[in-house]
Amino acid sequence: MSVEPPSAATRLSPARPRPTVPGPSRPKQSAPARNVPSQQGPNRTRTTPIRPAPARTPAYGFWRRLLPVLAALALAIRVPSFLHSFWSPDEGYLAVQARILAEGGELYQTVVDRKTPLLPWLYEAAFTVFGDGSTQAMKLLAVAAQFTTAALLAAHARRRWGDRSGATAGVVFLLISVGFIPQDTQAVTFEVVILPFTAAAVLCADRGRWGAAGAAVAGAFLTKQTGGVVLVPVLWLLWAAHGAGPGRYALRTGLIRTGVGFAAPVVAAALLTDPGGFLFWTVTGSGAYAFSLDGSELHVLVRALVNSSILGLCCLGIVPPVLRALRTGRRPDGAALVDLWVWFAASAGAVAVGFHFFGHYFLQLLPPIALLATGALRSLRHERLRSVLSVPAWVCVCFVVWAVFAPRSELTHAERVAAAVREHSAPTDRVLIWGMHPQTYRLADRAPASRYLTAGLLTNFSGGRDGPQVGEEYGVPGAWQVFAAEMRARPPALIVDDSRGKPYGPERLPTLRGLLAEQYEPLPGTVEGTVLYVRSSGS
Repeated sequence: MSVEPPSAATRLSPARPRPTVPGPSRPKQSAPARNVPSQQGPNRTRTTPIRPAPARTPAYGFWRRLLPVLAALALAIRVPSFLHSFWSPDEGYLAVQARILAEGGELYQTVVDRKTPLLPWLYEAAFTVFGDGSTQAMKLLAVAAQFTTAALLAAHARRRWGDRSGATAGVVFLLISVGFIPQDTQAVTFEVVILPFTAAAVLCADRGRWGAAGAAVAGAFLTKQTGGVVLVPVLWLLWAAHGAGPGRYALRTGLIRTGVGFAAPVVAAALLTDPGGFLFWTVTGSGAYAFSLDGSELHVLVRALVNSSILGLCCLGIVPPVLRALRTGRRPDGAALVDLWVWFAASAGAVAVGFHFFGHYFLQLLPPIALLATGALRSLRHERLRSVLSVPAWVCVCFVVWAVFAPRSELTHAERVAAAVREHSAPTDRVLIWGMHPQTYRLADRAPASRYLTAGLLTNFSGGRDGPQVGEEYGVPGAWQVFAAEMRARPPALIVDDSRGKPYGPERLPTLRGLLAEQYEPLPGTVEGTVLYVRSSGS
């Protein structure tokens, strides 16, 4: 049986006297008491018993029992994703990107997005190996991501609090991980893939493996920029381990290892794409998208309140014990929980960046929530713990059932538009879908006529804005000049106006309105409000 080193959050605590082990002829003795300064004065003391070490069985036996349970639960909660597809602009965007990349396209050149490249590369690899006619490989990847996150959280909790807490943390995470609307939890999106990297980063930091922690932070960042906030709890743990006294050399060494572990994968990713394009699309070119809020305050506030309420609902049952533990001061290991609160606060900041508050953004909060809940629940008796966990279990069942039977009106609309696109274009034609449904390209089996797969990059609507800051002047800088050049060089055979009254409609965009007036004419009728334009005979 191997003995794990103390965690970074607790290794600086003062040494405790070892309990006296009674011999064969001695009567049983209670655990020795230690003197702790009283709050009533410097000369008074009170005694507190020493807390026993976490109960751990041999690692092989623990994981042999727990991992099959976590794997089965991770698969069960994502069954709806295998039964039918969900409307997810991110998933559709990634699938179309991957197809372009597999056919020789270049990220940040022939196809662009504001995201970092790891997940597009994973989609591309899956489509290259298994073909782009099926997304089953990516759905299995999502199951693997959920399972891996649960296992890493279980390892973290077991290291701190013992076997039972390890199992609790893994199960709690999976139960609450489906607690949003189906397209936010069942689609294979950025936040789902972020989670195992963030859990690995904190676990490695807790074990003092700073280079590995930095590499895990890089993995989270390369999946989506907001994943990089997990660097905050990593640095907190580094400071807790070496920030005081004679540990300054170890602190500098840890900082260097963390920095190298983070920088090496990020620099490699930039070099594998286009360094200038990588920097522009992931950092410097999205100011209006990330920080602008003018005119959409009420719209954003309502979304934030709704998704926060859904998060509270999915955590129903574990919130009261956590609040009770905080109120009564029964916080396990005292200050050792500070790093988990730092992790939670950093993740909350990532959710709030850009003031978008989409439901899938909140998934980043779930790992620290699961560990904080485990810390609060660990003092409960077995019967009481099972009773508490039964509530999120039933809530989880309700969300899974909802995902199975939820209406799919937006996806159905995209399928109907795709059928109309196939009817009025040839398989070799390039088309332009002017809307927020990039999966229509894939459903129609047609190549995009532009590197911009949605209207959002050109109008700033992809942040969910409904106010005045949507239009040509709010798009990505320089994007309209590139778009106009693309339309002149290779005019699309078909333009599909799928705006349906949204603020990014052609009537509000002079460049697109002029293109349609000069070279295209509408087909008779619409597809649920979507207008199809074909090239006019004189163009």
